Amino acid sequence: MLTVENASLHYGAAQALRGISLSAEMGRITCVLGRNGVGKSSLLRAVTGQHPLSSGSVSFNGVALNGMAPYNRAKQGIGYVPQGREIFPLLTVKDNLESGYAPLRRADRSIPDDIFSLFPVLQTMLGRRGGDLSGGQQQQLAIGRALVTRPKILVLDEPTEGIQPSIIKDIGRAIKYLRDSTGMAILLVEQYLDFCRELADHVYIMDRGEIVHEGPAETLDTPEARRHLTA
Repeated sequence: MLTVENASLHYGAAQALRGISLSAEMGRITCVLGRNGVGKSSLLRAVTGQHPLSSGSVSFNGVALNGMAPYNRAKQGIGYVPQGREIFPLLTVKDNLESGYAPLRRADRSIPDDIFSLFPVLQTMLGRRGGDLSGGQQQQLAIGRALVTRPKILVLDEPTEGIQPSIIKDIGRAIKYLRDSTGMAILLVEQYLDFCRELADHVYIMDRGEIVHEGPAETLDTPEARRHLTA
């Protein structure tokens, strides 16, 4: 389980997170929703070590992560798919996938077959440069790269952003498969309400750097939840 306890985070004088507490359990999809600028991406930066907490703690499977570098968090089993994908545009699809070898022991450095089962287009484009792929294909590549690291938890920052509907469905199916077949934890930040409603086991809603709603996915249709998700 990933556990965030009373986490606060600042960018200079600006406070992005205010005493956030949440958990993401193994074998479950946890979705964090909220409008733009409420701190969702900052939460994931805290979890993955991209930005240090001002106070509070993050732990995974009982191991404290505070102060741990992002690459060491990857070795602990945290796979990260950042907003905007951040693939290497001049490297081939194969090279992008193999960049996920970094936290692995030499004996484990291979591309799992599941990646090509989930995203067959990647296998047909192994020799293509990442920058030549469509936005949806790049998103599949970014998820595949994270899966190469053999994560125990997959952390995704708005994977549907700018993606065509057919590939959104493919990504949704892949996330469900990973939960059901591997038992990994999925922590998903998203603004697309229907995507979370369909996938999530548990949801959190953020507003102004705080958790303002928590519950099963079914609670997304309550007036309280909708109030925090509409402009």
